Amino acid sequence: MDRISNAIGASLAPSASDRVAAVFNPATGEQVAELPLSTVTEVDAAVAAAKAAAPDWGRTPPLKRARIMFKFKELLDRHAEDLARAISREHGKTHDDALGEVTRGIEVVEFACGIPHLLKGEYSRNVGPDIDSYSDRQPLGVVAGITPFNFPAMVPMWMYPVAIACGNTFVLKPSERDPSAPMLAYELFREAGLPDGVLNIVHGDKEAVDAILDHPDIKAVSFVGSTPIAQYVYSRGTAAGKRVQALGGAKNHMIVMPDADIDKAADALMGAGYGSAGERCMAVSVAVPIGEETSAKLVETLIPKVRALKIGPSTDPDAEMGPLVTEQHLNKVLGLIDKGVEEGADLVVDGRGFTLQGYENGYFVGGSLFDKVTPEMEIYKQEIFGPVLSVLRAQSFGEAVDLINKHEYGNGTAIFTRDGDAARAFADGIEVGMVGVNVPIPVPVAYHSFGGWKRSLFGDHSIYGPEGVRFYTRLKTVTTRWPGGIKDGAAFAFPTMN
Repeated sequence: MDRISNAIGASLAPSASDRVAAVFNPATGEQVAELPLSTVTEVDAAVAAAKAAAPDWGRTPPLKRARIMFKFKELLDRHAEDLARAISREHGKTHDDALGEVTRGIEVVEFACGIPHLLKGEYSRNVGPDIDSYSDRQPLGVVAGITPFNFPAMVPMWMYPVAIACGNTFVLKPSERDPSAPMLAYELFREAGLPDGVLNIVHGDKEAVDAILDHPDIKAVSFVGSTPIAQYVYSRGTAAGKRVQALGGAKNHMIVMPDADIDKAADALMGAGYGSAGERCMAVSVAVPIGEETSAKLVETLIPKVRALKIGPSTDPDAEMGPLVTEQHLNKVLGLIDKGVEEGADLVVDGRGFTLQGYENGYFVGGSLFDKVTPEMEIYKQEIFGPVLSVLRAQSFGEAVDLINKHEYGNGTAIFTRDGDAARAFADGIEVGMVGVNVPIPVPVAYHSFGGWKRSLFGDHSIYGPEGVRFYTRLKTVTTRWPGGIKDGAAFAFPTMN
């Protein structure tokens, strides 16, 4: 059985911790690896390695850093299938879904290859008599990332390629549930020529997280996960004087207008609601059809599609949805389905009790569909993070918009319509960070930035793209005048052009 190592400084470093976590294959329920939960001492060692590497790496010309990024991207392209298999083995998502995750992560690396241009500052001559001014974006030093289980390759690549391209060194704490993909990416980055200590990986649980948040040499922390933990990370990290971006949970709605193509809207909901077994922070978990006629047509169209979902292991090329990540998470999702029934929602497709021949010990659940959900129900309030779609019927466009704006989360949302006026009004008025018009999962491409509103994001910066560059750098402005332009005598008034 594999025993996962840390990566500290120049090499892989087996942990001395006597606390371990088991890593499972969700399709079979079998343990596939053992993961030591790193000690505070090991976190300190990773930070020390990053701190030692920071001065030289920060002085490395951006073009040289970009050349390493280009090599890293080439290696990622070459090993994309290997990364996808590692993801599927420990997360459970289908191979095509895992490959899509890898591709979107590589796109952020591709964005980071343009860092010489992205770090260019501004220059102004003669801001005063013989005085010039220019700005520069400089690295912070040692930064860290804490990443979730649902995208073990992509979300780390939302963070460390941009941070490292900007001249920082990085300490990554991946999810303990599926650690192999980030370790494979680390080895490829090293093969691309990344110097010792620039990227370090420590595996662990809350003890490692707290050590990162409290460490005085870490200047910034990126986090993606649930809202309660995001708020904890933000509060503790900022209290320790760090810059923090903490992306939290979601409850993403999709409005279906009466003029929408119902078949296309239903297909969009199937992919957005049940893809990756609903374990996406951008999954659509609430459909909001407008009017009873639209609602009835949408539910009628969805029912046979949900029942026909092809569920299986990642090794099945026809599988559309795999298992949930752990038995604990499976039980949580099943409990919330039970809760929805207790609260009076109409469970028109029941995924409980699903079993797959040959994979009886896997963490599988069938797709579930609730109709006539109301805002007071827990299945509406909570992020279920499973293959459960709720239909909440609204009587008007205004009622649907008000419903979304009142929810505590504001990560992503979508509207399906042929009406340009409705689409524009929705995009302008909705209090959500990422909006799709006839696009069910509006995840921004790598050269834009990803981030929600309200309790879906703690901090002032979204992740990757231009916002990522701003987060991982700080602005310095230099104003210059040479001796020939300096007049005699002291000036006591505040300096102006006059």
